[in-house]
Amino acid sequence: MTDREKQYLDLIKTEPYMFGIWSGFNDLVEIHNEWIKSFLFAEKDQTLLAHRGSYKTTCLSIAIALLIILFPDLTIILFRKTDTDVIEVITQVAKMLKNDYFQKLVYTLYGTELQFIKESSYEIDTNLKTSGRGASQLLGIGIKASITGKHGDIIITDDIVNIQDRLSKAERDKTKLQYQELQNIKNRGGRFINTGTPWHKDDAISMMPNITKYSIHTTGLISKKEEQDLRDSMSPSLFAANYELKHIADGDALFTSPKYTDENELIYDGIAHIDASYGGDDGTAFTIFKQNGDKIIGFGKRWDKHVDDCLSEIKLLHEEYRAGIIYLERNADKGFLTKDLIKMKLPASDYHEKQNKFIKITTYLRKEWSNILWLEETDPDYINEILDYTENAEHDDSPDSAASLMRIIDIAATKKKDGRPKGVRRKK
Repeated sequence: MTDREKQYLDLIKTEPYMFGIWSGFNDLVEIHNEWIKSFLFAEKDQTLLAHRGSYKTTCLSIAIALLIILFPDLTIILFRKTDTDVIEVITQVAKMLKNDYFQKLVYTLYGTELQFIKESSYEIDTNLKTSGRGASQLLGIGIKASITGKHGDIIITDDIVNIQDRLSKAERDKTKLQYQELQNIKNRGGRFINTGTPWHKDDAISMMPNITKYSIHTTGLISKKEEQDLRDSMSPSLFAANYELKHIADGDALFTSPKYTDENELIYDGIAHIDASYGGDDGTAFTIFKQNGDKIIGFGKRWDKHVDDCLSEIKLLHEEYRAGIIYLERNADKGFLTKDLIKMKLPASDYHEKQNKFIKITTYLRKEWSNILWLEETDPDYINEILDYTENAEHDDSPDSAASLMRIIDIAATKKKDGRPKGVRRKK
């Protein structure tokens, strides 16, 4: 192997996204590099879920072009929702293979120019293939087309779930059946690459293996202002599905899209609440509220943990946001958690809960929801649990915590006397 060949192969192993950047995709960053490497070199079936606008299909196109060059005797079959969707990717792959950087890579590795034996809107085959197989190196098929007689080494599904699956159970069932049928066309020793964005909790993505998720909160590809504009342009459930990769209720939702602020100091000297989990399926939720004029500044965090495992982080958050009294129920533990907080030098006050949870949430939290500005650091899981809340919701720790604290603010605001909880002002 020559030094130049080694340099190219090392580059593909470590920074394959450079071939995308050289091809004009200048917005690619390190996270895209990791995606492309996984498409190239993973040995097992994989499912990459990423939010809309994250360039996952672009990364897939780059990987396909490199696979055609590096492993020319493999058969790749690409499935997308429609024929038009297929054409988009096949055309993009063909353009990459024709550009100078991919051509130089081919010449360096093989000492020949890359030539297309077949090139159409649905198929690519090149002179690099040495096997006697009749199938082309890349074949693109709409998910609804017949797959009789097709077999591939790498089966790729890209965005085979879309808004039609969100709106129609019949469409969801059809896509799931089609995805199941694809399992029969993978050659022995082959693998699946699935990429997409979830649209419904029961869509075909729920059947896919080895899922890795990249939400809007982990990629860093969308600014806070862009995120807020997106939230304002669609329903909370649609935003959660497409950008946070979560499923929340829609038709029965009690709460609309939240509003945010980046002015953290507005929450200083507020009051806090813990909705504690003592095991089982419940989670622990921590809320801070501070009334500021006619607005309420809020922060929330949720853990799928026993409350004892959250106390050190609660203490740090309490100090970071300079909160005052922490309120909590004593129904479940007879006040032992309150004593633990006091031992940690945290101000705590407990109460006996008598009110129906649904009545409390709809009476206090829903009434003030439009007046709350949440800190941008608020946990998305906390907010989604509120947006997902209905009377029959499986989990309600976050809305229960927020509603309990809102009730304390409301009661304090109506007493019209001194001794109100620290950080709470009477509403105007």
